[in-house]
Amino acid sequence: MIRLINLELQKLFLNKTSKILIFISFILPLCVILLSAVKINFFGFFTLELGELGIFNFPIIWHITTFFSALFKFFFAIVVVSMIGNEYSNKTLKQNLIDGLSKKEFILSKFYVIVFFSLISTVIIFIVSLLLGLIYSSYNEFQIIIQQIEFLAAYFVKLVGFFSFCLFLGVLAKRSAFALGFLFVDLILEWIILGFISWKGNYEIAQKVQDFLPLTSMYNLIKQPLQRIVMTKFPSNVDLSYDYAVHFNSILIVVFWTILFVFLSYRLLKTRDL
Repeated sequence: MIRLINLELQKLFLNKTSKILIFISFILPLCVILLSAVKINFFGFFTLELGELGIFNFPIIWHITTFFSALFKFFFAIVVVSMIGNEYSNKTLKQNLIDGLSKKEFILSKFYVIVFFSLISTVIIFIVSLLLGLIYSSYNEFQIIIQQIEFLAAYFVKLVGFFSFCLFLGVLAKRSAFALGFLFVDLILEWIILGFISWKGNYEIAQKVQDFLPLTSMYNLIKQPLQRIVMTKFPSNVDLSYDYAVHFNSILIVVFWTILFVFLSYRLLKTRDL
């Protein structure tokens, strides 16, 4: 496994574009999180300090940082599809197979890199969230700090699942632009399915069906925290309440899609003439 990861890392860091995108995918969400802790004065009219909203309090900070950091995953998605696209365009895939790398090892090397970077991203978000929470949170008891830390697990699974989907699309399309295009097509199709079932049946059934679709199931792992932030300011308003928890069945759905996408990537590559 280490050998395969080293092989892929060498390829990635020899590519200038990949290095820039990897840097952006890690640094940009961190900058946004850290800047949110700074007081911003808008030309003397008013001062914005998001910390006053309680967003850095434990345990809500785990929810907020993982949700917004996941929004930047598109940058690394470009890296994933480029890993495959470059293999075809540069003819390195065929050369790797000639040199003794099996097709199974080829797919696994890509998947291991996905897991590797997803794990690094999760660790970074954990450290930054913990430090911000310890500095700004009104609650520093250990029992409160570790509450809802499952959002980090959901964040990791979400990244691995999404990038595995990108891996499959990259193998399917062979070209980075086409793979990213298919990604947006799938997003549109999932909403079309929601609309069609809602039209033919009812909205609740449509939502349940949509929850099992790839992109929607990944998004649902960590639901938006904005409503929860408002709830902390108006706790008596029952109209604001919603289910924001991480559910085990949601994780299982994404794990299923992850395994399926990796398997389909291998089967597609195995049956394809190079």
